[in-house]
Amino acid sequence: MRRALLALLLLLTAGAARGGCKVQTLAELPVTMVGQQPIIEVKLEGVPMRMIADSGAFYSIISPGSAAQLHLRLEPLPPGFSMQGLGGYVTPQLAVVKDVDLSGIPLHNMEFLAGGSELGFELAGVIGRNVLSYADVEFDLAGGMIRLLRREGCNGLALSYWARPGQGIGDVSLDEAPHGLFNPPIIGEALVNGRKIRVMFDSGAGRSGLSLAAARRLGLDPKTSAAIPAGLSWGFGRRMVDSWITPVDSFEIGGEKITPTRLRILDSELPDADMLVGADFFLSHRIYVANSQHRVYFTYNGGPVFNLEVQGAATSRPDSSESAPTDAAGFARRAAAEAGRHDFTSALTDYDKAATFDPKSAEVLYRRGETHLAIGESAKARADFDAALVLAPDDAEALMSRAQLRRATHDAAGALADLDAADKALPAPANARLALAQEYLSIDAPDRAISQYDLWVKVHPDDAHLGQALSGRCWTRVLLGADLDKAKADCQRALRLPPVVARAVDSVAFIELRAGDLDAAIAAFDKAIAAEPQSALALYGRGLAELKKGQTDKGQADLAAAKTLSPGLAASLTKHGLGPPA
Repeated sequence: MRRALLALLLLLTAGAARGGCKVQTLAELPVTMVGQQPIIEVKLEGVPMRMIADSGAFYSIISPGSAAQLHLRLEPLPPGFSMQGLGGYVTPQLAVVKDVDLSGIPLHNMEFLAGGSELGFELAGVIGRNVLSYADVEFDLAGGMIRLLRREGCNGLALSYWARPGQGIGDVSLDEAPHGLFNPPIIGEALVNGRKIRVMFDSGAGRSGLSLAAARRLGLDPKTSAAIPAGLSWGFGRRMVDSWITPVDSFEIGGEKITPTRLRILDSELPDADMLVGADFFLSHRIYVANSQHRVYFTYNGGPVFNLEVQGAATSRPDSSESAPTDAAGFARRAAAEAGRHDFTSALTDYDKAATFDPKSAEVLYRRGETHLAIGESAKARADFDAALVLAPDDAEALMSRAQLRRATHDAAGALADLDAADKALPAPANARLALAQEYLSIDAPDRAISQYDLWVKVHPDDAHLGQALSGRCWTRVLLGADLDKAKADCQRALRLPPVVARAVDSVAFIELRAGDLDAAIAAFDKAIAAEPQSALALYGRGLAELKKGQTDKGQADLAAAKTLSPGLAASLTKHGLGPPA
């Protein structure tokens, strides 16, 4: 595969000369930011798919769902072979895709690792360093492009060929790989609060993050510092991990110093480095990884580096005629990068330009709708979703987005129609079936949700979302009042998978209630309420059990407390036979 790739890359020879230094463009890979994930369009066995451009992955990886969809034969790898991602280790298998179209570059018999967690809505996996480190590589995510390059006569020269006179150029020396190491990680040094850390340039990580061990070493232990909880994160590993945001006085890399700023801490081991420098950094910089020199060069685009949650953050657009968009695709890619940095005003301007160039692009209309939705313009978002679905009626992502809008406006019938259409459009092993199951539950259609959970669980045995899926399937069976033994098995399995899903604890109690074991049900609800005192579901369930046991005052008090927390809960559950006794 490597010989085939080189032969094809050498067909393209556009170059930028600086004296005796020549930088040749071997290939250009258009990139669209979806949130903070840099996405490359590919075809695998002729099927259009999307993959993340991931400089943190040593090899290209295909997701379990996509491997099943393509009916790929999976071969075992040598005993003991594993890969570590955020959330722990995974034992992958080997898959060979006979025909790959990588943004117009045809490849044959390309090897992928197969396994691990899914990384997003209908993403087929990642293109890793076996492709991205084949030559020098430039990441111009703000401009919507990744370039593979070859340099000649450039020893000792900074290879940021796009830099304007007087523009600051960051320069990081990379670790030299041990002899024989295949596709070595892109690792250099940085400073946090003046103390050295090792960082890995990882475009596949949506947000930069310190390992917990490194944070503690720097005196940033989330238990004792000013860190605040920031939710769960996940990667290829089998589990989700906690994260926190902490203020730091300074972050310095390659001569660029950011003061003050905030960094994310990840409750995960990073075997090769102390910190992942992720897509947030890549979006705010134009980066040249000079594998030929063991260096990274970069220039700053403007705007926030790590705090991309700030809406309307200023950005600096590429201003050369070479990089300015000239067509719908170019404007759309730039708009997606702006949306990824939460500069929604600029994104909408560029999506409007893209739509002017190509008013029949369903993708542009859908992405513009998502941008309208991000700033609360629901009516404009709905208009764009409607227009996109006229052009592409089988677009499952657009159908599910419109279903959510319809549900929000209490149009359950319309939402159900969209979800049913998405169900028909999706391949059976699709990762999106987990989200589809949850959407069916949200409009009180558990009979449709159960089949979605079944399809997803079947092909995702090692996914970080497995506990969530098992808990959801358990609750769905509770609502249906069927297969309670299977429901209990799902919930018990979910409770063994971190993080514990509160719904699984509640569901076990409802299973006891359905089975008529009122004492066991009350004890289980007590446990759920002790863990989450404001759980309307657990309070309601305990109230039902208490009423059935003849504890009228206690039961009425619990039902009243549940109604205060969730006014519509009783009506919703009563439809499924979980109402107060007559």
